Amino acid sequence: MINRNKLLIEMKEEQRLRKVLRRLLESFLYEKEEKTLLEENRFRKIVRTLIKEAISADVADEQPQRSTGINVLEGLLKNVIAIVEDDYKSLTTSKEQRDSFRAHILNAVDNSLKPVEVTMDAEQDLDLEEEVSMDIDVEEDKFIPVRDQDKETEEDTEEENFRNIEGMDVTGRNFAAVTYNKIENQVLDAYESLADKDDRELFHDYLLTNFKLYFDRFEEELQPTAVEPESPDYNVEKDEETDLGELGI
Repeated sequence: MINRNKLLIEMKEEQRLRKVLRRLLESFLYEKEEKTLLEENRFRKIVRTLIKEAISADVADEQPQRSTGINVLEGLLKNVIAIVEDDYKSLTTSKEQRDSFRAHILNAVDNSLKPVEVTMDAEQDLDLEEEVSMDIDVEEDKFIPVRDQDKETEEDTEEENFRNIEGMDVTGRNFAAVTYNKIENQVLDAYESLADKDDRELFHDYLLTNFKLYFDRFEEELQPTAVEPESPDYNVEKDEETDLGELGI
């Protein structure tokens, strides 16, 4: 005969063992799932890193390196553009004044850089003919001017690069002369720091181009940007009010 109490005890023990096994199995599966997720996340991070490195390498290969001349120009523009902008935007009487200012500044920049460019190129490309030419220049340096017409005053030297453009607004020219006097030394110092001919050519070209682009922006910023939209209903009502007013109503 089966012992009832013993049977109950065995059944309870079996249930307990099943619960323990179930918890162990669940714990095992959970840890395995967590481990799998961690491994997947780790793998994804590695893949993302490799993709970013590959993209960065491709972009770096495709993008040309900036030249020293452009780097020097950027530093110059940070120092002088604010000065030019303030003086340009103070000419509010007419656009003719601002056009004159713009033309005189661009002309002065070009006139300042060209002789320096010629001198620096000559120093780098000396040959026998240029050496003879330099000897002549040395002889010229020995010349002592005693007549008024032979003397070069400081004023003449300063005005050599900044030249008057005929037919343009005088006020704009005068403002440009003052402005260029503020920035000329910075422009020349930056340009003369470049020993490489290609850097100097880029600097010269990009300097004029950037001045033109900035002048365009200054002019746009001076113009009103908000345009009142037309309203047909408003125009009709306005016309009716005008008619009534003319009739004395």
